Amino acid sequence: MKLNFKFAIVSDLHIALPHTIWDTPKRFHLVEVSIPAFEQILTQLIADEPDFLLLPGDLVQHGERENHEWLANRLAQLPFPTYVVPGNHDVVRLNGNLPQDEFGKDRIALADFPKIYRQFGYANASGLDYQQEILPDVHLIGLNSNAFDEAGEQIGTGLINDAQFDWLDQQLAALSGKFVMVMVHHNVLEHLPGQSKNKLGQRYMIHNAPQLVKRLQAAKVPVAFTGHLHVQDIAQADNFYAITTGSLVSYPHPYRLMSLTTNESGQHLLSVESQRIESVADWPTLQATSKDWMGDRSFPFIVKLLTEPPLSLSPEQALSYAPYIKHFWSSVAAGDAQFHYPQLPENVQTFFRQYSAVDSQGNPQHIDNNAELMLI
Repeated sequence: MKLNFKFAIVSDLHIALPHTIWDTPKRFHLVEVSIPAFEQILTQLIADEPDFLLLPGDLVQHGERENHEWLANRLAQLPFPTYVVPGNHDVVRLNGNLPQDEFGKDRIALADFPKIYRQFGYANASGLDYQQEILPDVHLIGLNSNAFDEAGEQIGTGLINDAQFDWLDQQLAALSGKFVMVMVHHNVLEHLPGQSKNKLGQRYMIHNAPQLVKRLQAAKVPVAFTGHLHVQDIAQADNFYAITTGSLVSYPHPYRLMSLTTNESGQHLLSVESQRIESVADWPTLQATSKDWMGDRSFPFIVKLLTEPPLSLSPEQALSYAPYIKHFWSSVAAGDAQFHYPQLPENVQTFFRQYSAVDSQGNPQHIDNNAELMLI
C-alpha cells in the first residue's frame, strides 16, 4: 500500500462570535482571537490544498448553538473535506439547555452534534462515532469521548463505553490490512508525568484509555489525534503514537501541518510540522501577550501543584516559589520544553525536571512540534 497525502490539524478552536464571549477575569482562553486566527489558518490551507482537515474537539466556546452553526457553515465553504469529533466544551450537558440557560445561550444536546456536523464525518453515522474512507485505502475513525452521569452532567473525564468498544471492534476487524487513523478529544496516552493518576491530569484523559490503546495496537492502528490538554506533545507506546495538539486560543496558538508518505520498503513516514499564529487584528503581539495572559492566570494552578502531593509544600513556600515558575504551564503548552529552576530547592527542581522533553537516557528530545515518525 503506497500512500502520499497531506492534511492539517487545528484543535480546541473554542469558536466564539463576539457577542457570545464570556467576560470572566479567570478565563484562560483568548476566545477573542478564535475566529480571526482560524480564518488566518484557512487562508493558508486553501493555498496549500491539503487533502483534509482534522478538528479534534472543543470546536466552540461552551456549547452555544449559534457558534456551532457558524462553524458548520464556515466549514461547508472550504474546498477540502473536514472531519470533527465532539469535545467537552461542545456539549456541556447531555440534553443541552433548551431553550435558554442561565447565561442566556441556547446550548446543544449531545444528539444535536452529529446533525449539525453531518457533512464533517457523520454522513453515514448512526450515533456519535463514525468510520469513513477519507482517501483510497485511508480510513478515519472518529470517537466520542464525552460521558455523562444519570443527571446528564459531564463525569469529569473522558470515557469509551462498552457499546462503543463493541462497535469499534467490528470496525477494526472489517478494516484489517487498511491504513487507519483515530481521532478523539480526550487523551489516550499520558502527555504529562503521572497524568492518569494525578487529579489535575486525569480529567484530560479517557478513563479507560488502556482498553482503547490495547485494541488499537492489536489492530495495528499507528496513530491517534487528540486535543483537550492544550499542549503540543507526541507520546508513544511501542508502535503506537498519540499526537495531541495545543489550542488555537491559548499560548502558543499552534496548528499542525502533516504529510504521510510511503518509502520503497513499504514503511509509512508521518512528517509533523507545527506553526503558530503570531498576530491577528487587535492583537499585534499575540505570542507575548498570550504568554503573559497564561502566566498571570496560572498562579492558582501553580500553587495547587506545589501544595499537593508529591511536593506537599506549605502555602507559604508555594507562594514564595510560584513567581519563579510563572511560565511553567506556557512552556509545557509550547512543547519541547527544558526546565531548570536554580532558585528553587533541589527537590522542587527535580519535580519540574520530569516535565522536560527528554529521551529515555535523559537527553533533550524535541519531537513535540516537528518530527518524522516511522509508522509501523
